[in-house]
Amino acid sequence: MKPVVDTDLCIGCGLCIEICPDIFELRDDDLAYVISEDCDVGCCKEAADECPVDAITLEEG
Repeated sequence: MKPVVDTDLCIGCGLCIEICPDIFELRDDDLAYVISEDCDVGCCKEAADECPVDAITLEEG
């Protein structure tokens, strides 16, 4: 599964980075970005489930 962050929804809370630090990072604009698409499904699913604004989705591929 490939994680995708909707930067229009992201509030930069950093929860995804706490859950999957090798997959997400906060940039200078205080939004989360995917830095690796090689995601452990459990880690990315947890990040998507815990995102308070549902900014993270998982796509096939």
